[in-house]
Formats: sequence, structure tokens, C-alpha cells
Amino acid sequence: MRQAPPHRYDAGRLQDNPGCFNSCDPGLPFMSSPPHAGPAPETILPLDEVGEPTRVPLQIEDWLTVLVMGALALITFANVLTRYFTNQSFAWTEEFSVFLMIVLALVGSSAAVARDRHIRIEYFSDSGSMARRKKLSRLGAVLVALLFTLIGVLSIRLVWDDYRFGETSPGIGIPQWWYTIWLPILSIGIALRAVGLFIRRGRRA
Repeated sequence: MRQAPPHRYDAGRLQDNPGCFNSCDPGLPFMSSPPHAGPAPETILPLDEVGEPTRVPLQIEDWLTVLVMGALALITFANVLTRYFTNQSFAWTEEFSVFLMIVLALVGSSAAVARDRHIRIEYFSDSGSMARRKKLSRLGAVLVALLFTLIGVLSIRLVWDDYRFGETSPGIGIPQWWYTIWLPILSIGIALRAVGLFIRRGRRA
């Protein structure tokens, strides 16, 4: 069977009419140009990226985090140097470092609650309309507020017992309530941040 010769394209015709590729060649089937793409759908930002000002500045948690981490780094570095040169260590560093790490965790939790960046299942929290996502965020804020309010109230009893019975720390013998008093303070702070998040998410729900 005799094969048809390959088609030759006229460069002059294509240059004169760049929009004519296949349709100007009678030997090729007509191919329509691709349809124009419509406007891109509106992008819905993640809920934690929606800028909403807070009444209490978030720089409080940020600077507390910097100070606590700096103190931890200095204490650890001083302890390493002391052990290396004297084969001994500061007795108070372990106890105080544990206390600072607990404070750091609570301060970081407060910042995460205020910015609505706690751990979540993104498939449920970041899907659907903005109104649905705000409702889920408000529900989470209510649960966080209830949890940390309960922790704060119950820890007040712990602080009172440490103060009443004169409990001292096992490492350096300072009053134990110097450490435990920060648990109800920071827990109530986290609960207040959750309440603030609940109010902000309800403004335009």
C-alpha cells in the first residue's frame, strides 16, 4: 500500500497568521484552540493565617519563650563547663531546668492557643466553608478553656498544700510553692487565651 507523503508546513503562512496552525492546512484535521481558562477559584486561607488582632499582645508569650530558652541554654552551658573543668556539677541546675521546661511548655501552649495553632486533624479542621471551620475552632477553644480552667482550679489546692505544710524542693531546699504557684497562673492564662480565641472566631462566623 502506498503511503501518503508527509505534510509540509508553509512557514510563511504560519508567520503571516500565527493563530492558524492546523486549520490553515487542508491536509490536517481541524483542531480547535483550547478554551480560555476561567477565573481561578477563591483561595481560602488556613484559619490560623487569618489575621485577627488580639487585645493582649502576643509578644508577651514570645518574649517569655525567648527568656526561658535563654536561661535554659545558659544554665546548661555553665553546667557543662563546670563538669568539664571540676568533675562536679551544680546541684540546683537539674531542678531549676525541669521547672523552666514546664514553664516553657505552658507558655508555648498559651501562644499556640492564641494563634489557633494547636495539634488538630487538618482533614476535618481545614475543610469546608469558613463558617464551618470557625465553628470547629470555637468548639476547640471552649474545650481548651474548660480543661485549663479545671487544671488551674485544682492546682490552687496543690499550691495551698505546699505552702501550708512547708514543703521544700528536694534539690536545693527552697519552698516548693515557689515552683507550683506558676501552674495555676499559666493555666488560667491559657484558659483566657482560649476565651479570647472563642470571641474572635465568633465575630464574623
